[in-house]
Amino acid sequence: MSKAYEMVIGLEVHVELKTQTKIFCSCSTAFGAEPNTQCCPGCLGYPGTLPVLNSKVVDYAIKAGLATNCTIAGYSKQDRKNYFYPDLPKAYQISQLDLPLCANGWLDIETKNGAKRIRITRIHIEEDAGKLVHRQNGDISETLFDANRSGIPLIEIVSEPDMRSADEAVAYLKKLRQSILYTGVSDCRMNEGSLRCDVNLSIRKVGEKTLGTRTEMKNLNSFQFVAKAIEHEFKRQVEELESGGKIIQETRRFDEVSGKTFSMRTKEDANDYRYFPDPDLLPILTEGGKIEALRAEIPQLPDERKARYIEAYGLTAYDAEMITSEMRFADYFESAAEETAYPKLAANMIISEIFRLPLDEDEPPRMPALSLASIADMLGSGKINSSTAKKLLAEVWETCADPAAIVKERGLEQISDKEILAEHVKKAIADNPKSVADYLKGKAAAPKAIIGGVMAATGGKANPVIVSELVDSELEKLKDAD
Repeated sequence: MSKAYEMVIGLEVHVELKTQTKIFCSCSTAFGAEPNTQCCPGCLGYPGTLPVLNSKVVDYAIKAGLATNCTIAGYSKQDRKNYFYPDLPKAYQISQLDLPLCANGWLDIETKNGAKRIRITRIHIEEDAGKLVHRQNGDISETLFDANRSGIPLIEIVSEPDMRSADEAVAYLKKLRQSILYTGVSDCRMNEGSLRCDVNLSIRKVGEKTLGTRTEMKNLNSFQFVAKAIEHEFKRQVEELESGGKIIQETRRFDEVSGKTFSMRTKEDANDYRYFPDPDLLPILTEGGKIEALRAEIPQLPDERKARYIEAYGLTAYDAEMITSEMRFADYFESAAEETAYPKLAANMIISEIFRLPLDEDEPPRMPALSLASIADMLGSGKINSSTAKKLLAEVWETCADPAAIVKERGLEQISDKEILAEHVKKAIADNPKSVADYLKGKAAAPKAIIGGVMAATGGKANPVIVSELVDSELEKLKDAD
């Protein structure tokens, strides 16, 4: 990949809002219904139908704007964006052009060079188009239309071209998804199309300030595909310029199988859409009191929680970032942290163990937070060791039994008595002459087998720190005597 060029990336992210009904009618927004069962004359663009704005859409869009540090407009309007595609029955989409609901926001991301601020140009509301289903019927290729998605409420979040790598674009997209999830206005399920990303990418010589001609890659629905599309398109544009060609402003499609992008159509500019204010919809007026009431409904966001966890519980920046990745884990951790003297251990178990256990999407962990706190207390106080803690957590996850009761009934308390452990150590050394010989030859890993023997003999209940100290001491005695 050429080091003479740099990529310039801006993202347009479409987020489906989690309202019960569509943006301009009372049709359901439930996902997965039979085709064309959740539509009405308004969804289908019948002449004479009139839109009625769903006020919840405005509320949700404002919450998204507040979560991304946007300024909320006191006055905004809705416009008709005129174009014809088979999935757009009206031949125009109701969107917003020059007076969006939210503008001038930002999100901070972490990069390999430290924190970086990505500016957000605008967030506007609009309606989704329908869905085309392409299929082969014998020798005939046919396209079917499903209007269920027509009129689903969207917000489009448009960034400034502030990203310079695929890693930065993915980091921004993850941070944006995380922030929207915390507000509760969307489920952001990329596999269901609730969050879709268009990538605008251009290239220029390193050090240049003028932007190059951009291409737009449409409807990417996974972080992996976003990264792959960016890397391929950057390489394609560099090769095109290096061979004497020029970049055409166009819309391109990313093929997931080949990992390549293909031209779809020449990219339209705003004047091609012939925008004009929708004559059937009144302007949207937003008062300061309404904005503050909506702000009060938003829970503490990831960056604030991360800072608080670092300060209050002594978590590392990495651990705090992991815990706040989803609000359900952050809430779960906070509940456990309030009940344990060892919140860092609780966080470690969430990251190392609970993240790996089966968990339904969007559902909170099935094990009570109080049980996690109990396991953290027993581990932190030395009552059980880390091996027992892992096994205990896995069992309680399935049964929701009382972890302290399990430890007591089965005698799982950690053995920390040095006299008892010393006898086990001596026997393990006697049973492992090869390990002793390897140690005397200078092999640093040799004691591991002896420590393993002690742990096996005690059913995994021995205090590993004390065992390691005793093994080292006994082996040193043998070394001195050699």
